[in-house]
Amino acid sequence: MRRAVNRLQVVASPGGAGVSTELNILTEPGSGIAAGAASFTLRHRVFRTVWSVAWTVLAAWTPAPLAAWRRLVLGAFGASIHPTARVYGSARIWYPPNLTMAAGAVLGPRSNCYSVARITLGVGAIVSQGAHLCTGSHDIDDPGFQLIAAPIVIGRNAWVAAEAFVGPGITIGEGAVLGARGVAFSDLVPWGVYAGNPARLLRTRRRPHQG
Repeated sequence: MRRAVNRLQVVASPGGAGVSTELNILTEPGSGIAAGAASFTLRHRVFRTVWSVAWTVLAAWTPAPLAAWRRLVLGAFGASIHPTARVYGSARIWYPPNLTMAAGAVLGPRSNCYSVARITLGVGAIVSQGAHLCTGSHDIDDPGFQLIAAPIVIGRNAWVAAEAFVGPGITIGEGAVLGARGVAFSDLVPWGVYAGNPARLLRTRRRPHQG
């Protein structure tokens, strides 16, 4: 598992064309990262409170066909959502500015994006019902049990099946599959089919162009 960078978090850009840098919300001025206190600033916590209320009131109850409205709500709070991506109302996104979804990507019912660090879904990536994308953990060797974070990337045409768990710093390769209730704490190779806890490679998935 890769740990978050101390001051700047390095994030792969969609499609792997390069990298960009952004301030790690765990180390914003005023956060308690050095003192073992609250990990986030008051401003950040107020933002997340307003976001939680807004999603509950405006989007959580909406039926599946109103995907465009939910995209609008997410975009208003800083998420980067392609016009063809879909997020179900019962999905939970902890911090929208750290969510990026490419064309045709899906966050299914009751999926949970704990986006302390960035979560990126590539073109056609699917996260099924009840799956958990968790970018945060704790430093178990720190007496203060400090929160740490690292980004998650779900590759193009990859599938995270029902109730699976993806841990901090993990990349699910292009076309890879993490089976139902599987647990990924290491990267999944492109087009690999995985299952179990911890996830084990079972076979290679047939690529779309193969007969």
